[in-house]
Amino acid sequence: MISLFGSSLISLALFLAITSFVFNLWYLKSKDLRLFNVGRNAMISSCILIIASGFTLIYALFNSELSLTYVNKYSSIYTPTIYKISGFWAGMEGSLLFWTFILAIYTLIVLYQNRRKFITLMPWVTMVISIVLIFFLFICLAFENPFTPVEGPIKMGSGLNPLLQHWAMLLHPPMLYLGFIGFTIPYAYAVAAMATQQLDASWIRLTRRWSLFTWLLLSVAIVMGGKWAYMELGWGGYWAWDPVENASLFPWLTGTAFIHSVMIQEKKKMLVRWNMILIMVTFTLTIFGTYLTRSGIVSSVHAFAATDLSIWFFGFVVFLVVLNIALLIYRHKDLNSQNQLDSFASREAGFVFNNMIFVAMMLVVLWGTLYPVMTEALRGVQIKLGPTWFNQKIIPFGLVLLALGGIAPLLAWRKTSINSIKKNFLLPVVLSILIGITSFSLGITKIYPLITLILIAFVFSTIILEFYRGTRSRMRTANEPVHIAFFEIIIRNKSRYGGYIVHIGILMMFFGFIGKAYDKEADVSLTPENPITEINEYSFELKNYWKETPETNPNTRQNHHAYIVEIQIKKSGLFYTSLFPEKRIYIDQDSQPHSEVALKTTLNKDLYLILGSMDLETGLATLKIRINNLVSWVWLGTLVLILGTLVALIPSRKINE
Repeated sequence: MISLFGSSLISLALFLAITSFVFNLWYLKSKDLRLFNVGRNAMISSCILIIASGFTLIYALFNSELSLTYVNKYSSIYTPTIYKISGFWAGMEGSLLFWTFILAIYTLIVLYQNRRKFITLMPWVTMVISIVLIFFLFICLAFENPFTPVEGPIKMGSGLNPLLQHWAMLLHPPMLYLGFIGFTIPYAYAVAAMATQQLDASWIRLTRRWSLFTWLLLSVAIVMGGKWAYMELGWGGYWAWDPVENASLFPWLTGTAFIHSVMIQEKKKMLVRWNMILIMVTFTLTIFGTYLTRSGIVSSVHAFAATDLSIWFFGFVVFLVVLNIALLIYRHKDLNSQNQLDSFASREAGFVFNNMIFVAMMLVVLWGTLYPVMTEALRGVQIKLGPTWFNQKIIPFGLVLLALGGIAPLLAWRKTSINSIKKNFLLPVVLSILIGITSFSLGITKIYPLITLILIAFVFSTIILEFYRGTRSRMRTANEPVHIAFFEIIIRNKSRYGGYIVHIGILMMFFGFIGKAYDKEADVSLTPENPITEINEYSFELKNYWKETPETNPNTRQNHHAYIVEIQIKKSGLFYTSLFPEKRIYIDQDSQPHSEVALKTTLNKDLYLILGSMDLETGLATLKIRINNLVSWVWLGTLVLILGTLVALIPSRKINE
């Protein structure tokens, strides 16, 4: 019954999405407002049905409706209730429905916001969204239906992959989808602006908060994925240049360039064609990234199993590329900017260089990701490019971006005079040189960490100077105390100072990245006879070991057995902490083993323990011990990034009035 109900919802939603497209297209030909209303209402109805189908699948997962093949694969009676919701996006079928589920919610918001506005744009916006919905609904219905019933006897359910049974997996995939899918909205407005020839900055103003919100979600999702990898994959890092990780980075890089670039179009009426290309490329890359994870052409611990969908996704990517190129050619004369770059020593030039670096980074990552596919196609042998290759190519770009983050705020619009350059750059340059000398004297001699510290000092000082100058000017003009003046400059120019706060968060993350150069790792074996090993100033001692089962610990070990060791850690001879790494064997996953990381986190170091194996008879425990430096700064920097973006998203007082 639930199978028929869910499939019927998807079928009706597909029919109504097609109806919406047809009636909006008809309206554009006839200008009969009744047709537009029919198309709009059809889209609303389609979205409601999609949302209903999503909640139907959630209900099936929560209630272990094992008559559905999808629920049988990704849930079981043993799966903890909190993780059953992860089944929605754990498999191919559910993830595709989840895509349409999120887009349906976004679409309803857009239609409600513009229910009486932008009548010339909205038919095109609705049609673009309907094309995306039609594609995904068709795939869901024809190939990857999550409501397909079980053939043959109903099993007890395979349960959720142990790797996904982590709190980060409750946040990372939804936020990644929210970020990916959110770029559909500014893309739809961009196509609408092209179609209606409304190519001024109005479509950018309409979508500015959409773009920022989407970028924020995608940024946080990428970091949350790193947090999950750090805690669950047991290799001690948070970024490995995995193809699926890279797929999330493609649209983030071009989306970041777009967010910076649109400010120039709004303020200076420049980069009109460039901004249109950026948003088109960004949205296309979200679909291409989805294609990579579902086609089987790249191997990854994150990717879905290979299916026959690759040709369909590839075809949709080709369709988008052709559509984008056709629109750009058709409107090429209308995409000319009113103003041109006056000087390389200007803030506009800083933004242009910033954009060029982001796009270059995307192309390098794209090349490195697709290189194994191309070598296999051309030579018959797949040659992979590892983290070392990516780091060698990307780190220099990252350092240039970091430098630009400090240079751009010191430049004036249009042209910066020599005297102004000397005045603005003197203090940041002197401070960064002093930081570099101090760091070198303290033993930071590796080239990239040293350059990064110098640039962090440079950029941070320029941002602080911007806050200082703004606050001082406000204190003089409004006669306000320092704390009120500081608050007012942020409130009165939220996009500018919110951006500076975002950059401070990114500086904190770069500081965290430095720590990777000084990490320590050791594989050790401890026994009751030889229970102690030492790494740097730490000693690690095997104190105890035992096993827990669903019978002995029914509340905490519902679906697995666990081998646990107690490791007592001393620092410089004094007791520091005790950690309890685990090796789990999951009952509902064909006895799949999984290591649970034990972690002691401080602001400057993480002690990271992974239990490889535990022999209860001999007491032999094999462990990987890592001392990871400055990782906490990556997570803290993300929080500051979120704060800055939220500041930039606050509506202005004029809008409220």
